[in-house]
Amino acid sequence: MKTTLKIEELAQFILGIFLFSQLDYAWWWFPALLLTPDIGMIGYLVNSKIGAFTYNVFHHKAVAIAIGLTGFYLNNSLLILIGVILFSHASFDRIFGYGLKYPDSFKNTHLGSIGK
Repeated sequence: MKTTLKIEELAQFILGIFLFSQLDYAWWWFPALLLTPDIGMIGYLVNSKIGAFTYNVFHHKAVAIAIGLTGFYLNNSLLILIGVILFSHASFDRIFGYGLKYPDSFKNTHLGSIGK
């Protein structure tokens, strides 16, 4: 099952690349921005509960989709870009087993424990 989930996430990451290619941004913006959603980890400097919340806000695909669709509705390319980057980053992370976090530990994710 883990392989099937990784293939699904890879397909979604490729979708993110395709969606980015439809935007009017230079190609180098995609790799330059791909890791920026990890800013959500800064909440772990406070505690694991706040860290899980902030991490999950930046890594939840529904948030990414909502931002991207809002951008389409408002014809705002920056919001579309943010949505595409958040979506792509979440898929990229999940390929490597980094899922949404539970509040008890960074390593405890909805995909299981990181490193196992």
